[in-house]
Amino acid sequence: MKSPCQVLRIIAAIFVCLTATVVAIKVPNPNYADALTKSILFFEGQRSGKLPPNQLMTWRKDSALHDGADKGVDLVGGYYDAGDNVKFHFPMAFTTTMLAWSVEQFRNSMGPDLQHAMEAIKWSTDYFLKATNIPNVVYAQVGNAEGDHNCWERPEDMDTPRTAFAVTTQAPGSEVSAEIAAALAATSIVFKPTDPAYSKSLVNRAIQVFEFADKYRGSYNDSIGPWVCPFYCNYNGYNDELLWAAAWLLKATRKPMYWNYVKQNIINFKSDMESGLSEFGWDAKHAGINVLISKFVLDKPSNANPFLPYADTFVCSVLPESPTNTVIYTPGGLMYKSGICNMQNPTALSFLLLTYARYMKSRVIRCGNIDVTQKMLIRFARSQVNYILGRNPMNMSYMVGFGTKFPQRIHHRGASLPSIDQHPENIGCKEGTQYFLSESPNPNLHIGAVVGGPDIKDYFADYRPNSGQSEPATYVNAPLVGLLAYFKAHP
Repeated sequence: MKSPCQVLRIIAAIFVCLTATVVAIKVPNPNYADALTKSILFFEGQRSGKLPPNQLMTWRKDSALHDGADKGVDLVGGYYDAGDNVKFHFPMAFTTTMLAWSVEQFRNSMGPDLQHAMEAIKWSTDYFLKATNIPNVVYAQVGNAEGDHNCWERPEDMDTPRTAFAVTTQAPGSEVSAEIAAALAATSIVFKPTDPAYSKSLVNRAIQVFEFADKYRGSYNDSIGPWVCPFYCNYNGYNDELLWAAAWLLKATRKPMYWNYVKQNIINFKSDMESGLSEFGWDAKHAGINVLISKFVLDKPSNANPFLPYADTFVCSVLPESPTNTVIYTPGGLMYKSGICNMQNPTALSFLLLTYARYMKSRVIRCGNIDVTQKMLIRFARSQVNYILGRNPMNMSYMVGFGTKFPQRIHHRGASLPSIDQHPENIGCKEGTQYFLSESPNPNLHIGAVVGGPDIKDYFADYRPNSGQSEPATYVNAPLVGLLAYFKAHP
């Protein structure tokens, strides 16, 4: 007969074996191919203007067909940025740049989704060609945000002011103009193999708009601030957007003038850059500039400074195992930054880490006493994508229509109100309030929409009025497209 101590040791041994067995079981990765298709389809639900015959998101209809009429210009088209019906061009341009970068990096992994991704990009750049058609004038917003946010109505029913706001030589907006230039330049690269004429028109316009942004410097906070703020104020200055646009023009044209601009001005803006090395999103391009330029300097040591050190610092500030990490994580492992729509941080920063990993290849980054390899960066980016797609404490996907459990009450006017097919009569400004406050699931499935996500404790309340957690945004999905394309090819 065994003693109690022996029995306990046997039980402990069995437990260790069982635990090891559980750990050894490989949990399958999410269906990245399905998520990629849906992440691109999302953009159809955000379209403004006259919808094309091949529109798949059929609960959406034509909207805002007279945009620009108040200024005698054609500003029909483009995207609504999130769950409202305003066209904010600053985040729309960043969305476009990131969609283009996603295709430029991962087009060979997209398969049949490539065509849909390029259609999503062109929907935006066609619009930006309209918005920049007058020399030294860049339209920066369409719609009165205060009026729009006071209503809960379908874009097809809009009766709020559709005022068009522009930046000019007398009232400049370098950040929005430079970001549009970056979007046009990045897209010119994407279309060069298949439509060289369109590519040329894009890059030529990008050059003109960048020159305007650089020559007439100033923030649109000071020129059209009452209408863009507090929704998409520029909090990080416009120097980063000027560098970002120049970097994309360097990539698109290979002209030394743009290399000289970036090299000279990154020194001038050194304090700005160093204070935002781990920042990347619609408002801050610091980390993106260094990762993008790293592609040009990795094999040229004489040009490496300060771009590679800055890019390496970015990596070390993000990875959780780095001793110099400055990013907060939820207990479940998701990057977290307080504010509205946290999910833009995991998608945008993970895209940069994956892209930098592919550039650096066998190079090793030293973070304190930790050696960071390409595999580590890719593994980390995958962890963030997997969290978004359902591998998290809530066991739910934060992409609508993906998996069996996902948000049902997203903060989105069009999705939460019955479609015109179901309710042909106009739904007025305040008549939509009952749908906004309803606890019922949205009547229209906005497939592919990625919401703001859980709180710092990994908890998500599927509650429409909580826009911070339940609202989707185009600039969340755009970098995710590239991530999903890569992991589709490398499951």
